[in-house]
Amino acid sequence: MSTHAVLARAHWLVVAGLLALGIAGCQATEPAPAPDAAVTAAEATPSPPTVQEPAEVKYFPSDEPMRLAVRHFKEGSYGLAERYFRDAVERAPKDVSAWIGLAASYDRLGRFDLADRAYRSAIKLVGETTDILNNEGYSYMLRGDLVKARAKFQAALRRDPDNATIVNNLYLLDSSSRYIERPPG
Repeated sequence: MSTHAVLARAHWLVVAGLLALGIAGCQATEPAPAPDAAVTAAEATPSPPTVQEPAEVKYFPSDEPMRLAVRHFKEGSYGLAERYFRDAVERAPKDVSAWIGLAASYDRLGRFDLADRAYRSAIKLVGETTDILNNEGYSYMLRGDLVKARAKFQAALRRDPDNATIVNNLYLLDSSSRYIERPPG
């Protein structure tokens, strides 16, 4: 091999080595501190990976507030449910389930003004669905507005005559209206 060929080969080896170092350097998570620099605990802790492997992903981070909201609602912790449903709608403003859950939480907290706004937001996204009509009926029943509650329940029942939840809510409405005591007037 000629001297020129040896030098060319050595040159390419050096270039390849530098490229390998450059690529390896791109994979470092943070620069090494200067030899005399003080290293804090935060700097010594490696940063978490930015990409998760599919097997490691248990849920989307944006779904966590919704999961917690549903759990707290089922447990009767309506204040916590409201907090997490609100977080869910802030993260995913087109999530109808989150809006309906937020409205139902407001209903249970007696914040009917906010419940109405949340129901309107859900209706803007999907229209008046059977579930929304049923939930609005329940909201009016909680407020004591039995006429509006009945109208909402009946509208929902016309859409889905075999829906046991709506039938039960109408039964509950009928039962509660029998026990309302009003002063003679």
